[in-house]
Amino acid sequence: MNQPIVQSSDGITLVGGGPVSGRDLRFALSRAPVAVAADSGADRLLRAGIAPEAVIGDFDSLSDTARRAVPADRQHPMAEQSTTDFDKALRSVSAPFVLALGFAGARIDHGLSVFNTLVRRIGQPGPVPPCIVLGPADIVFAAPAVVELRMRVGERLSLFPFAPVTGTSDGLEWPIGGLHFAPDGQIGTSNRVVVSQVRLRFDRPGMLVILPRGRLDMVISALTSARR
Repeated sequence: MNQPIVQSSDGITLVGGGPVSGRDLRFALSRAPVAVAADSGADRLLRAGIAPEAVIGDFDSLSDTARRAVPADRQHPMAEQSTTDFDKALRSVSAPFVLALGFAGARIDHGLSVFNTLVRRIGQPGPVPPCIVLGPADIVFAAPAVVELRMRVGERLSLFPFAPVTGTSDGLEWPIGGLHFAPDGQIGTSNRVVVSQVRLRFDRPGMLVILPRGRLDMVISALTSARR
């Protein structure tokens, strides 16, 4: 296995080329202080006055200004077109967790490809860290086999399958036991929490969990604990 391009004992904020507000960037960096760019995410970081630790991608949308501003030894072009820039970047870093900004809320095809990468990567061996995608109002992550979440009663918890998945749950108004989830069949959006401790178990990779953004710190703790 190749050595990761970026290795960090802190969380990594991975920035893509989609819309990223200064407030969201500060929010992410306060939790994951190492900034990495996926292709034109470098332009987003540079405009915010932040030098990326690395720029990773096929560089088809990286501006000439960013190419000149980022030191050559921090530029890591990957010409192959079988994977996205998000995938290239995620598999090239090692950290306790990754917060992904600028990948949701713009182009629908880009957003879908990011979610596809999340569920594919969680089922593969290797050091790929847990990744949480930050959207305007939600956070999204691929569910491990078992995850325990500390929530507020009444909060929304949504599940969206990217593959056929079954599982069980504790703490949800509508339990998921006995349901056969599939992207073209049963989905689990807008469930509600009925006790503060929620436990989810799944028979295989493929499920996305979607929560309010206010649960980010809890999810970071839950995913890093599940990985240890």
